[in-house]
Amino acid sequence: MKRRLVLLMTCLFCSIGLSLAQNKRISGTVVDSNGEPVTGATVLVKGTNVGVSTDVDGKYSISVPQNGKTLVISLIGSKSKEIAVGDNLKVVLESDSKSLDEVVVTAIGISRKDKSLGYAVANLKSDQLTVARDANVINALAGKVAGVRVSASSGTVGGSSKIIIRGANSFDGNNQPLFVVDGVPIDNSSPGSASTNVVSGVADYGNRAGDLNSDDIASMSILKGAAASALYGARAKNGAVVITTKKGESGKMSIEVNSSIRFEKALKLPDFQNEYAQGSYGNYDLKYSNGWGPKISDVQDLTFKNFLGKDVQLQAHPDNVRDFFNTGNTY
Repeated sequence: MKRRLVLLMTCLFCSIGLSLAQNKRISGTVVDSNGEPVTGATVLVKGTNVGVSTDVDGKYSISVPQNGKTLVISLIGSKSKEIAVGDNLKVVLESDSKSLDEVVVTAIGISRKDKSLGYAVANLKSDQLTVARDANVINALAGKVAGVRVSASSGTVGGSSKIIIRGANSFDGNNQPLFVVDGVPIDNSSPGSASTNVVSGVADYGNRAGDLNSDDIASMSILKGAAASALYGARAKNGAVVITTKKGESGKMSIEVNSSIRFEKALKLPDFQNEYAQGSYGNYDLKYSNGWGPKISDVQDLTFKNFLGKDVQLQAHPDNVRDFFNTGNTY
């Protein structure tokens, strides 16, 4: 009985020692390209589900099984790296903008992959907003995002543009989404009607989102519906446009210059009659602006008083309206 007990204890200690011999604990550090420690990087033993995350100092400690030969270090926004198992390793992760594009920052500040979201969100990058070089960055959204309708309120330079996401929610109220620039909500309306952004019968003063320079925008996210824009409350009931501007970067200074010119001409003008002068019942009268006066060809030998009280001969000016317009130049 005593011999069996000793044999059992020996087998138990041997199995413990064999188990310990199968696992090896190693440690190391993960830093970025600037030598700064990387927090939250995943260190995984390739081919297994054994993994840990780096601490605030970029350090990790992991128990590697006997069959573990390779470590996989990954982080959102950085290129994944595979290294051979070793102790006291210092791993440098390089940034990867392509991987970062696959992640969407939601309204509540949580990073999620686009396909894993339970609501609709569209993300546009800087180069997509500067293709057409429109003076109003809102016009650059036209045709790029499903469910987003962009319409210019007028054809004037600097005029306002209206954006509606997934249709109008009100007949006479403001149907435009909330604009958030670097976390700060801005008012996109302009003086006048809330639905048209145009002062009735006077002028179009533009909208405030149009003041943004498209070259300063790093990315723009279109949040559709109440679920997507929950953080901003009732102000974002029509959706939200979250804009992130560019930040300074280390490296050599670079200068980028963009210039454009646009010419504008009146496409079509109305046809006017040039046979009869102004007046009434065939008589010339300055009080009337219609064309019920005398036939111009019948009174060319007569003189009439104009608005300045001077005697003038009536004559037709067929190109008077066309001559009023010049070719517009916009630099």
